[in-house]
Amino acid sequence: MLKADDFSINTREISGLTVNITSYKIGSRYYCHIDNVEPGATIVRLEGESKEEVMQTAIDRAIRRLTSKTT
Repeated sequence: MLKADDFSINTREISGLTVNITSYKIGSRYYCHIDNVEPGATIVRLEGESKEEVMQTAIDRAIRRLTSKTT
């Protein structure tokens, strides 16, 4: 049975929005999920080979998504 290792949840502000950043490792893969606190909708979900890579890429994508203007 696989279990999550190195699990953490941090709350921070990205582009004026409070978000939860959840990260964990299953097997040899790292996962990062960023959601807005209210109502908890997913902004970014990624996986990769290193925690640093996954976290930075997820934060960069969240910034782009939260600052992009829709017309």
